[in-house]
Amino acid sequence: MSVDRESHTVLRARSVLRRLVGAALVWSTQAAAQDSAAVQRAESPAISDAAVEYPMAPVVVDGATLFRVRGVTSLPAERRAADIADRIKAVAANRAIPVDSIGLQDTPQATFVVAAGRRLFAVVDADAQIEGLTRQVLAEAERQRVVEAVRAFRRDRESAVLSRGLLQALAATAAVVVVVVVLRRAVRRLRATVDRRFRAKVHDVKISTVEVVRGEQLWYVIERLVAFTGTLSMVAAVYVYLNYVLLIFPWTRGFGRNLSNVVLEPLATVGTGIVRFIPSLVFLCILALITRFVIRVAGVFFRGVAQGTINFQGMEPEWAPSLERILRFVVIAFALIIAYPYIPGSGSEAFKGIGLVVGLMFSLGSPALVGNLVAGMSLAFRRAFRVGDRVKIGEHVGEVTQVRLLTTYLRSPKNEEISIPNSAILNGEVVNYSALARDKGLILHTTVGIGYETPWRQVEAMLLESARRTSGLLSNPAPFVLQRALGDFAVTYEINAFCDSTQGLLGRYSELHRNILDVFNEYGVQIMTPAYEGDAEQPKIVPREQWFAAPAPAYFGERVVETGAPAGPADLSLTPRRDGVSQPTTGD
Repeated sequence: MSVDRESHTVLRARSVLRRLVGAALVWSTQAAAQDSAAVQRAESPAISDAAVEYPMAPVVVDGATLFRVRGVTSLPAERRAADIADRIKAVAANRAIPVDSIGLQDTPQATFVVAAGRRLFAVVDADAQIEGLTRQVLAEAERQRVVEAVRAFRRDRESAVLSRGLLQALAATAAVVVVVVVLRRAVRRLRATVDRRFRAKVHDVKISTVEVVRGEQLWYVIERLVAFTGTLSMVAAVYVYLNYVLLIFPWTRGFGRNLSNVVLEPLATVGTGIVRFIPSLVFLCILALITRFVIRVAGVFFRGVAQGTINFQGMEPEWAPSLERILRFVVIAFALIIAYPYIPGSGSEAFKGIGLVVGLMFSLGSPALVGNLVAGMSLAFRRAFRVGDRVKIGEHVGEVTQVRLLTTYLRSPKNEEISIPNSAILNGEVVNYSALARDKGLILHTTVGIGYETPWRQVEAMLLESARRTSGLLSNPAPFVLQRALGDFAVTYEINAFCDSTQGLLGRYSELHRNILDVFNEYGVQIMTPAYEGDAEQPKIVPREQWFAAPAPAYFGERVVETGAPAGPADLSLTPRRDGVSQPTTGD
């Protein structure tokens, strides 16, 4: 038993020793390989340096890349590749040069690819080291690519091939026209079907009583999606057509092969960007919905305040539109601040530059715009007027029809629309004829100059009689007369009368002036001119019998008063004649 144990122990020891020796051999082999690779990298640093320092450029003939060449400082890769391509095209265009004459010419410095003794390009050791081949192997591979390119160049330009390609292009053109027409009709039918089946089912999206999205907007999105689908289908058909036709002819083959890169690479970039932007897009959509909901709720609230259905202590109904604008501006500005980091490209230098330019343009080019905006929002708090009031702003008189953020609109007595910047209103004076007329009445006033020889009591009585005859003037408060000035030649009297409406002011003034002329003529009192040198021999009045001189009867009718009775409105009447001229009659 002891002998067996000893032999077993010896076997185990030998096995462990063999394992240790094998591991040592493997480790030494790996170390030697690593040292050899390090030595090779140390001995040929110029290879990697050259590949990095001198970029490669493709040699392209008829849109096909034959091979790539490197450049040097004095001859960049792009220029070297273009020169080689031009030489190959020149040989291919010259059918007198047989394809079999394209061969190699080896020298100690380089291996040349030649055609009928004409050198096309050279392959040097540095080119071969980049590819990891010998110079002769690389030159042979490139020579074969040149032979294939020359043969393809000549074959593609044969008349039979070109004729066949032209027929193929015409057939493809007819096919794409048919496809586009069919797609357009299909899209129209699809839109009609969608409109017939789903138009009545699209309704407004509301949360409680607040409208979030209108049905017209949803339907517009659906129509745009259908139209986009049709447009995308037609674009795809045109793309396939162009890709096919461009590849037929050798002159356009290069563009045809790059068409996918020209069209699809931007789409791929956009698609990749959209995929990356989806989380931010979801956040922005939610933020937009919340912002829209807050604005809608605020609009409902302030419209209720303006209409009087919602009473809020300390808030005037006239303030509601301006407060709504201010709140909308604050909410949108706050939403933009939150959304800014999630906008694609917001952190790029281009985005920052555009923002800087826009801000500079806004700050330098729109002080008047900002002033009008601030003035428009503060007009309601100033309470200078409201829509429907008759006001005088500067030299303009009219009725307020609209009050916008930038401009206030008046309708003049001549039915003209007058636009006044809000900044001019805020910095100027406003005369409101309607503000007190509703409660205390508006005073209409006009002046006349009467000579000193006329008793002032008589003048005031005649002016009061003129006001009494004028329609639309109030008897309570009663009209009154002021003696405004004792002039050099006349006394200036001012008649003042109350009215409760600002509508038709010009008509009331005109009627008041007519009544003043009539009353003063009735009593034979002359209204003075601003200045005169002496009394006239006859008073400057219109005799009663001349009040209705032609053509006045056709417009005003004739008036007759009882003999010996003082003239007054109760003594006047009108009776129209059959011939169109009023017939005088005696009043009651």
